[in-house]
Amino acid sequence: MLRLTARGKEARGAPVVLGTSKPVKTGSWRILKPIFDQERCSGCLTCWKFCPDVAIEIKEERPRVNYDFCKGCGICANECPKKCIKMVRQELE
Repeated sequence: MLRLTARGKEARGAPVVLGTSKPVKTGSWRILKPIFDQERCSGCLTCWKFCPDVAIEIKEERPRVNYDFCKGCGICANECPKKCIKMVRQELE
């Protein structure tokens, strides 16, 4: 895996990898986490469209949160037209 700085030189131990953030699980930064009420969810996928971290995945035609990458920004909850996403305080593990 090639790790580069902004000037294109190799940086040892730098968390920057060109092309994807998949190797960097950023979910541990979260204070709040989204909880979906699947009974109320219409499956419109507005939450998926607005998630800036691509942390919402589609499983069996329903949105599911990949907490490895969700930073808890709350955009999904704010944009949900059915208001079926609640942001709750993340429990420390």
